[in-house]
Amino acid sequence: MPNPKRRHSQQRSAKRRTHYKAVEATLSVDKTTGETHVRHRAHVSEGKLFYKGKLVAEKAPLKA
Repeated sequence: MPNPKRRHSQQRSAKRRTHYKAVEATLSVDKTTGETHVRHRAHVSEGKLFYKGKLVAEKAPLKA
């Protein structure tokens, strides 16, 4: 594999990293339970698993 002949400067690395930004998670309110949750993720409400306002499983999955 090709390797750089000389070391890259700290400034060069910093310029590349300026575009790496932390983004806030988008939240939604479930239309069935009224709970706030992360979008496009199933969530547990009262021991039941919901996704897109529909009941997916009666028992919540075990947390590892």
